[in-house]
Amino acid sequence: MKKVVVGLSGGVDSSVTAYLLKEQGYEVIGLFMKNWHDDSVTISKECPWLEDSNDALIVAEKLGIPFQTVDLSVEYKERIVDYMFSEYEKGRTPNPDVLCNREIKFDVFMNIAMQLGADFVATGHYCRKGVMENEDGSNTYQLLSGIDTNKDQSYFLCQLSQEQLEKTLFPIGHLTKPEVRKIAAENGLITADKKDSQGLCFIGKVRLPEFLQQQLKPKKGVIVEVPSSLNQYKNGIPKFELKEDELAFYAEKPAYHLEDGKVVGEHQGAHYFTIGQRKGLDVGGTKEPLFVIDTDVKENIIYTGQGKAHPGLYRRTLFVNEDELHWVREDLRLKEGESMEVMARIRYRQPLQKACLHKISSGLYVDFEEKQSAITEGQFVAWHLEDELIGSGVIS
Repeated sequence: MKKVVVGLSGGVDSSVTAYLLKEQGYEVIGLFMKNWHDDSVTISKECPWLEDSNDALIVAEKLGIPFQTVDLSVEYKERIVDYMFSEYEKGRTPNPDVLCNREIKFDVFMNIAMQLGADFVATGHYCRKGVMENEDGSNTYQLLSGIDTNKDQSYFLCQLSQEQLEKTLFPIGHLTKPEVRKIAAENGLITADKKDSQGLCFIGKVRLPEFLQQQLKPKKGVIVEVPSSLNQYKNGIPKFELKEDELAFYAEKPAYHLEDGKVVGEHQGAHYFTIGQRKGLDVGGTKEPLFVIDTDVKENIIYTGQGKAHPGLYRRTLFVNEDELHWVREDLRLKEGESMEVMARIRYRQPLQKACLHKISSGLYVDFEEKQSAITEGQFVAWHLEDELIGSGVIS
């Protein structure tokens, strides 16, 4: 009998994952990950991890499977929280959920599972795993989108490797969320109607600005409103001899200066804000809401523009540095000078967009057919061939 360790989070998805695996004849063990101790940054006096851990225990008892809690808070602080602080300090916006999967769930947690003699780790992600047999008898593993397009979570797993996929099962990827809740209800699992968690990955109910303020000190600066009439390409668009020069030009972030607009307010620190952000600016009196179009953490200035259609929010091309480039499908990795037509997204739940990848020696350009809103440094871009996610990278 194959042994599977399920990351039981106290939610409905992982509960049904454990139930389905048991039904399929696996020996199932439930493990709850405790990733955070510092209660000073939670919103309320509720202790979410305690409640979740208790729910996970009740589900394990109902299913008759062994259960234990593992404390990964040291690794979580080092690999996720410290990284987040350093990225925000540089003016980048990291994605903790993608990192948490790469660094915690499918690394630290997976290693613990293997030490327990597990053959696989299973999670309640809405995605699927495909297996292709190669001519030499080895396997290539595919990361496929979940059937429920509204819940597809393949984006959060965009940094997984072949080694990690080989040892992973996604038992609910072929189901929709309502179907998962129905299975939970029919089998008396107490998580059947539990709301999905909205907090920071495994920390719970955390307000990001307060969380960041633990480490990054407030620092007063000005908010500048840039008119939409400002020409992003002040020196005109040059004639391009080479495709690489054209891509480099369009991937370049517009550089704003104080004289490009007017000061309309103050903020407590440019490192608390991200491109595309609307809330938290506290500037009134504009015809349309203001959106952050750029942050300058060095000069501590936030540049904003009125309305979702402000040209400063849009760019056609982005770049991923070589050392932040990842291929789930190593066999499809591009060589220098090669290109590939793909479907790509720059954030979770964004509909996939037509794009072309262009590989150069220092990294990879992702050139979209249509301009994209709020391309943000530090976030992940992921690319697909049909319903398979084949690679990803950190936007630079």
